[in-house]
Amino acid sequence: MHFNSQTISNIIEERISKFKIFSESYSKGKIISVVDGIINIVGISDVMLGELLLLEDNKFAIALNLERDNVGAVVLGEYKNLCEGMEVKCTGKFLEIPVGNGLLGRILNSLGEPIDGKGKLNFVKYSPIESEAPDVISRSQVNEPIQTGCKAIDSMTPIGKGQRELIIGDRQTGKTTIAIDIIINQKKTGVKCIYVSIGQKMSTILSMVKILEEKDVLENTIIVVASSSDSASLQYLSPYSGCTMGEFFRDRGEDALIIYDDLSKHAISYRQISLLLKRPPGREAYPGDIFYLHAKLLERSSKVNKEYIFNKTEGIVKNNTGSLTAFPIVETQEGDVSSFIPTNIISITDGQIFLESNLFNSGIIPAINPGISVSRVGGAAQTDIMKKFSSKIRTSLAQYRELFAFSKFSSDLDEETKNSLLHGRKLTELFKQSKHKPLSIAEQCLLLFSSENYFLNDIPLKKINIYEKLLLEFFNKNFLSLINEINSCGLYNTFVKNQFFNVIKSFNLKKFF
Repeated sequence: MHFNSQTISNIIEERISKFKIFSESYSKGKIISVVDGIINIVGISDVMLGELLLLEDNKFAIALNLERDNVGAVVLGEYKNLCEGMEVKCTGKFLEIPVGNGLLGRILNSLGEPIDGKGKLNFVKYSPIESEAPDVISRSQVNEPIQTGCKAIDSMTPIGKGQRELIIGDRQTGKTTIAIDIIINQKKTGVKCIYVSIGQKMSTILSMVKILEEKDVLENTIIVVASSSDSASLQYLSPYSGCTMGEFFRDRGEDALIIYDDLSKHAISYRQISLLLKRPPGREAYPGDIFYLHAKLLERSSKVNKEYIFNKTEGIVKNNTGSLTAFPIVETQEGDVSSFIPTNIISITDGQIFLESNLFNSGIIPAINPGISVSRVGGAAQTDIMKKFSSKIRTSLAQYRELFAFSKFSSDLDEETKNSLLHGRKLTELFKQSKHKPLSIAEQCLLLFSSENYFLNDIPLKKINIYEKLLLEFFNKNFLSLINEINSCGLYNTFVKNQFFNVIKSFNLKKFF
């Protein structure tokens, strides 16, 4: 057989075109120690900080310590079957979790896996749990209110969409209750809610889920759970997972809020991981980067402008801003706000709602201390009508507290002081609110109007709560159009003022008292 050069060339070209190379390169090493969910690995190279590592049995770990001779990593999930000598591979990827509208109404773990027994998750895509916060140019001014339904918060420490407002107080002072009330109040507002539970008992979480189901707001809420029985690594990851789920809504031009319950337990879990990784301890044995960790997390909550949303959605969503409002919760010890974690997070956030044990024990619920509680940006986001009525409330209550403390030293008080004390007591009584019963803006403003115009003077102190209940029932029954107008517009004018006078006078004419 004779072949010419052209035939040989064609055969070679054909063979080359059919030749396929299957190659996969990765760095691998071996585990040299396993301690409480922390593994040390040798022989691994080119690993990135925060990179996902593949272990045997399809388990994963995250590289957190990069040293000259070894790499420290936290195992995600169960680690009891891991032992020395097992192989570890680099994946070149960071941890990603599912995001999308299908997550609403579901209970998930820190890795975005459903744990509620409702079947597979319907999600849009996977997103990395670590991402950069929007830059300053991409942010929009915080000028829209997010209503909590709590009289004391909406009037004295107003919160805007995109704000970061800390809820701080001792154990058992109602921090989680306020958080649940905020979620309940978003029922018909279109604001998506994410509740991140860190280090709590599973029974407590189930009770909370039951309340949300009863109030019909679970379908608008994603619950991310890392309970006290979960490993420190899952507790450490849970707020980042929740934040990523919230960012999905923000980047689509929607409004969302996220509650971190609580970041003091998150700090403890990170301290545990850091000590096991043999990082040098700092103040109260926390690692030196704990401030950076929380600042990086909370900075991701923001209100972004229309251009940012337009670019993120590739032109699909136009003329919409998006926001992610954060409510981190921190537990204090005996009211000490000057300890390490509380001072850190107070300095990161845009204000704080401080709950006091003494107020809680004396029956003033919510136990908000108006003297220490502040909102640094929320005033710009308050509606006109709420701003009108709430301007003097905070000062009046603070003056009452000072006068009340001073009056203990003297039994001989003049008539003016006695009246001021009585007005302060009535105001304090008016600000009491039952849990899981948020009020609309119109209802809150009517009560504040009643106080500002001295309609409470004729009501005995013990009957303030009954007066409030009956007045609101009367208001809701007979002035529905006025309520809808105030709730939608939030404007205050002569018409609204006259209508409020009309409501209270009509109510008083019925002589309930």
